This record gives sequence, C-alpha cells and structure tokens, in this order.
Amino acid sequence: MENSSDSNPIVIESSVNQVRWITLNRPQHRNPLSTEMITTLIDALNRAGDDPSVRAIVICGSGPIFSAGHDLREMSKQGDESLHSTQERIRSILTLCATLMMTIVHSPRAIIACVQGTATAAGCQLVSSCDLAIASRDASFCTPGVNIGGFCTTPLVGIGRNISRKHAMAMALTGDNISADEAVRIGLINEAVDPSELLNQTRKLAERIASKSAQGIRQGKADFYRQIDMPLEDAFTYANEAMVQAMTSQDSEEGKAAFFEKRKPQWGDA
Repeated sequence: MENSSDSNPIVIESSVNQVRWITLNRPQHRNPLSTEMITTLIDALNRAGDDPSVRAIVICGSGPIFSAGHDLREMSKQGDESLHSTQERIRSILTLCATLMMTIVHSPRAIIACVQGTATAAGCQLVSSCDLAIASRDASFCTPGVNIGGFCTTPLVGIGRNISRKHAMAMALTGDNISADEAVRIGLINEAVDPSELLNQTRKLAERIASKSAQGIRQGKADFYRQIDMPLEDAFTYANEAMVQAMTSQDSEEGKAAFFEKRKPQWGDA
C-alpha cells in the first residue's frame, strides 16, 4: 500500500452542521482495511468522539467501492516468512480491526455507514458495526472468504449480531453478493435509496440525530449495547436504572420543560 500524505490522505475528514464525515480514501485499491487505514480510522473516530462540536459521525468511501475488506497482500505470507510469523502478523491485524469495531460501538456519538458501493468481508463488518447504515440501491454486500479457501469468521461477529443466524450463515457459506434491498430485508442496513439521493438522505439523517441531546445519545447508546446481550430479567433491571438516570438528567429536565413550554430545547454540551 502507498503511504498517506497531506496531498493524498488515506482518510478524509470534514465537518458540516455538527456532523463529522470520515471518508475512506484509497479508491484505486478498493478502500481496503489495511493496517494504516484501520489505525487512521481509529484515530479519526476517537478525535470525533472527543470533539464537543461533533454530534454525529458518518463513515463513507470514495470511488465505486465502499471497502473490499482486509488488504489480502497484508493477509498473505511475506517472502520467506515462517508460518508462525505469518500467523502472528495476521493475528495482530485482526486484533487491530476488532479494536476499530469496538471503537465504533463505544463511541459516544451515533455513527452512520453511508455505503455507495460493494462492502466486502471486513468492509461488510464495518457496516454492521455502525449504529445505522444507509446504502445506495446499487450497492452490494458479501462475505466471500469461502471463495478463497477461508471463512469470514471475524466479519460474522458483527454481521451475526445484526441479522439472523440463518441469513448470516447463508452469506458466509455461499460467499454470494446480496443486494441493498435484500440487506434491508434481513436487517443488515436500515435503508436503500437511489444513488443520487444517498448523500442527501444520509446527511438529513445525521443532522436530525445531531439536533438531539448529545448527552442522552451518549448514555443511551452505551446502555443499549450493554443490555442487548443480557438475559431478559437482567436487561430489564439494568434498563430500569438507566432510564431513571436518563429521565432525571439535566438534558431530560430541559427537554421536558421545552415540551411543556412549546419551545425548542437548549441542550447541554456534547
């Protein structure tokens, strides 16, 4: 992979109306999740999450492909490298990629995937890890590890928590592409829109979220991901206490007052 430079950054960042847009910018290589790309994305997401002027984040890709997943050149044996060394290097890449996915989940901001083209393997995992996802109707999604003698085990961690086991295994066992409309049907993404409307629809969704209480979203997102894998009774116990805290927060008091006074709420800092 070529190195990033100021004139050709591997990730492009911009902010508009309290939304941070983070764009994968290696279209000539199909925006692979290389070590450099993953590291840069983690840094960009952490900075956006710490920036009080940012209230929502969008991840998108430049060119015709959202992301082709891991860089197969990095995931292959290098020269006379031993099997142990190859396995250790691949293990470190996968660990770093898992950190990226967890950074998305633990970010205090809502994160939206804006998918303009194919999302493959770890690229599909990236989509599944985001809180919301909108795709162009001509986009597609696949987990094709089986086609090269492997299996998309790590992508299934996120994908398998978005969709049913049968649908996840169908993707992994066949390696076939599924359409954006099918991805909506099975729950991998929220919405498929005409290509000409993708950026506009994503922008409107992100700005709508950015207009809400950042404090409420930060805590509510964290509480959702904590309770979702709990046993039902434990989840209710946890959620009840989380709801008590949410409904007595400063932003909640402001929101209730604004509702009764029929005015726009003035939220606290993000």
